[in-house]
Amino acid sequence: MAELLKLESVAAGYGDAVVLEDISFSLAAGASLALLGRNGVGKTTLLVTLMGQTRLHRGSIEFLGQDVSRLATHRRAARGLGWVPQERLVFPSLTVAEHLSAVARPGRWTRERVYQMFPRLAERSGNFGNQLSGGEQQMLAIGRALMINPQLLLLDEPMEGLAPLIVLELTRAIRALVDEDGLAVVVVEQHAQLALSLTRTALVLDRGRIVYQGESAVLAADPTRLQQLVAVS
Repeated sequence: MAELLKLESVAAGYGDAVVLEDISFSLAAGASLALLGRNGVGKTTLLVTLMGQTRLHRGSIEFLGQDVSRLATHRRAARGLGWVPQERLVFPSLTVAEHLSAVARPGRWTRERVYQMFPRLAERSGNFGNQLSGGEQQMLAIGRALMINPQLLLLDEPMEGLAPLIVLELTRAIRALVDEDGLAVVVVEQHAQLALSLTRTALVLDRGRIVYQGESAVLAADPTRLQQLVAVS
């Protein structure tokens, strides 16, 4: 498979504070990666670094064979980086339909296809963002990211604070994106076994550095090792 994303010796953070140190890895087209680790180790920082929202101190980020290290966030999105932030960032004054239409770019993901994946959004297409439940807002955040027709989808804690039935629905949707649609995804998730079940490879951070890279299935089958890597000490 062609190389989609490549990080070389990336150090990044906020202002003068360095959170990530010497981060190097690559993803092929259609790859799926679970990004794991304890709270505060740099998982979200890595995603927002990919989106250009931190200070890059050293290293380089290539996407689709081009250096995007200094590109603005909106330009990275235009090149095919889709981002679902932990906060969801749903606008209270826009309807579901307006959220989806506002960012739409040509491609196979259309508003109708998003509605097929998340029928609840079709039912609430005329509702404003502040009239949606937490689960519906998360569906909308994912649907909105898909409307840019991304090559890579970054999901930051997509299951956080949601009811079990909604978690099941989102799990089904993400698995379909990976297994059926062939979309490359990076999933940050506190429920490590769930993230590993959705992905083919895993990367674990500790104190801003990579401490594990390997197959998701191998790590999932070694609960002792997994506990050592991600459990709160």
